[in-house]
Amino acid sequence: MNTDSVKRAAETPDEAMPFAELGMKQDEYDRVKEILGRRPTSSELAIYSVMWSEHCSYKSSKVHLKQFATKAPESEALLVGMGENAGVVDIGDGWAATFKIESHNHPSYVEPHQGAATGVGGIVRDIMSMGARPIAVMDALRFGGADQADTRRVLPGVVEGISSYGNCLGLPNIGGEVVFDPCYIGNPLVNALCVGLLRKDQIKLATAPGPGNKVVLFGASTGPDGIGGASVLASATFEDESEAKRPAVQVGDPFMEKLLIECCLELYAADVVVGIQDLGAAGVSCATTELAAKGTGGMHVDLNLVPLRDSSLRPEEILMSESQERMMAVVSPSDIPAFMAICEKWDVPAVVIGEVTDTGRLVMTWDGSVIVDIPPGTAADEGPVYERPFHEPAGQAALNQAVDLPRSEDLRATLLQLLGSPNLASKEWVTSQYDRYVRSNTVLAQPADAGMLRISEVMDGATPTNRGIALATDGNGRYAKLDPYAGAQLALAEAYRNVAVTGAKPLAVTNCLNFGSPEDPEVMWQFAEAVRGLADACKTLGVPVTGGNVSFYNQTGTAAIHPTPVVGVLGVIDDVAKRVRSGFLEPGLRIALLGETREEFGGSEWAHVVHSHLGGLPPEVDLVAEQGLASVMVEAAARGLVAGSHDLSDGGLAIALAEACLARGVGATVSLVGDPFVDLFSESSARALVAVRPEAFEEFAALCASHEVPCYGLGETGGDALVVEGVLAISVAELRDTHTKTLPALFG
Repeated sequence: MNTDSVKRAAETPDEAMPFAELGMKQDEYDRVKEILGRRPTSSELAIYSVMWSEHCSYKSSKVHLKQFATKAPESEALLVGMGENAGVVDIGDGWAATFKIESHNHPSYVEPHQGAATGVGGIVRDIMSMGARPIAVMDALRFGGADQADTRRVLPGVVEGISSYGNCLGLPNIGGEVVFDPCYIGNPLVNALCVGLLRKDQIKLATAPGPGNKVVLFGASTGPDGIGGASVLASATFEDESEAKRPAVQVGDPFMEKLLIECCLELYAADVVVGIQDLGAAGVSCATTELAAKGTGGMHVDLNLVPLRDSSLRPEEILMSESQERMMAVVSPSDIPAFMAICEKWDVPAVVIGEVTDTGRLVMTWDGSVIVDIPPGTAADEGPVYERPFHEPAGQAALNQAVDLPRSEDLRATLLQLLGSPNLASKEWVTSQYDRYVRSNTVLAQPADAGMLRISEVMDGATPTNRGIALATDGNGRYAKLDPYAGAQLALAEAYRNVAVTGAKPLAVTNCLNFGSPEDPEVMWQFAEAVRGLADACKTLGVPVTGGNVSFYNQTGTAAIHPTPVVGVLGVIDDVAKRVRSGFLEPGLRIALLGETREEFGGSEWAHVVHSHLGGLPPEVDLVAEQGLASVMVEAAARGLVAGSHDLSDGGLAIALAEACLARGVGATVSLVGDPFVDLFSESSARALVAVRPEAFEEFAALCASHEVPCYGLGETGGDALVVEGVLAISVAELRDTHTKTLPALFG
């Protein structure tokens, strides 16, 4: 038997430990010693280093994120909020939806295919761990300039990774974003969202109660891939050493994950799971500490029992490995035979590696030696909390000074220039690689404003229903750069609006907050303002934050990305047959613009594309107007008043009109009443374009008036061109050619 490692650690207090190499600061290491009353063993150091990493502990963001709780609006729909693997909301008919978005940014730069693929796999397991069947994924992507060489390296691999993993799982990819900006060169953002469905009385939680209950590790075996990924990649700035960090990128196996999904669902149905946790960031370290901390308080684990792909792995490496497709369950001893039989049926390896205790200690052994003996809550819940200093960036006032940019008189050419620009061009080159309709429950998908799924046929034994859920993600880094408080609110407002224009009522929010280094006071100011803005807006709109992710250190050297809060909104619709489709579906429809247009070009696509300029202020936020617009669209859909819709956002009315024409190849003739340039290219918020059958227009206009939503008749659909009377005329064929050729030309 080896010498007891814990005992030896107590006897050798001055032995040097590689805490700095694992990303720990001196004061953090000193605190670990204070907690333990001795120096840590190498295995204990491995646990604390990953659990106290920025990615796992939120040590720089906790003090701000608590606003999502203190300012949370009352919500009868919210069943599980922040603090669990994913939030859960009641969607009616006895059903609940669980959804969450997370980042896999740094791994996707180092190894684009595997980084993006395992980002999908990780977020899917978060949804599985709530007791749900995953039913769809989405992705919000940001890359450097579309013509930059590194974008051509990263983007194809990321798209390949997302498509291969999601397609193999049989999960439709129903929406998301693809945005290009030079600020993301070297720091792409790969934010993956998953949504799942479960009975609302069958929610599972990450907890380990009941001394004597068994701890089961099941799924793929543990290998050297992803060791320290959470601390190495996601908790430090990026320099030119990505090759050396390849071992920290996980390797995915979607076929094992598919088996794991079906296995978990059968385990839940058999009621043989007391608590469950997926193994993602920090691997076994995270699963054991979090389960124990939320349960009776103790756990004993024999690391020799962990199935390995590489027999040479040391205990520290086993604890830090982020090998994919693994889950940990707490199971009653009497249920172990049934649990193992179900795993065997699905060809999912499963091993009892320990049991729950009431000692209040997480104890691990290796070759008979005690190598870990810690209070689990100190690793899982009591990490360092930093109140980082922050202040407004030195150049913020100058950035916000309005500049009178010259406006082209050729609005036709301007529209085509914007429509063919990488951010506004068709993303079909990307989305065609995703299966959007697998499982046959997708009723809306890209390029619709929001993805929508019917839920009646998703789960075995479900009562037939036409109920559905809608999801959208949005974010604008330029807006947030100009004003992070307003920028975060505009991201929420756009996602909220995108859900509402389909006829679904927005219910809840998830977010992925992508920023530079929290050690930079200017970045921290951006983060603090964005969180404050998002919390305030959620309170006003009545949509709670159910959970999400913070991704810091998205910068190379001192060059940080634009602050990029990405917001996902989930909504519910009683009858998917009454959904509002995107665009102009047929000739002879009345076209109306809802909302007020102001002269707002700060951070706009026009300024970005035509002038390569970023400055001024973003569009004004009007959350009351957003609520009114949403109420109109949800009620209009239920009453069957609207035949088509499209929200107004990037590129303004001009792009919305062009995309509405392209949706079904139906042209339109419209008249403007104000300055044509402002009317066409302003990006004022709280606006939508709708197409209404003539016989319903009066009733629709009255509905708008009842909610104090301005409704302006613009014209009608028909013909084979977009005609803005007295301003421009462009055939639908030319619009389509301009819109579709950009990405294929760039990426082949």
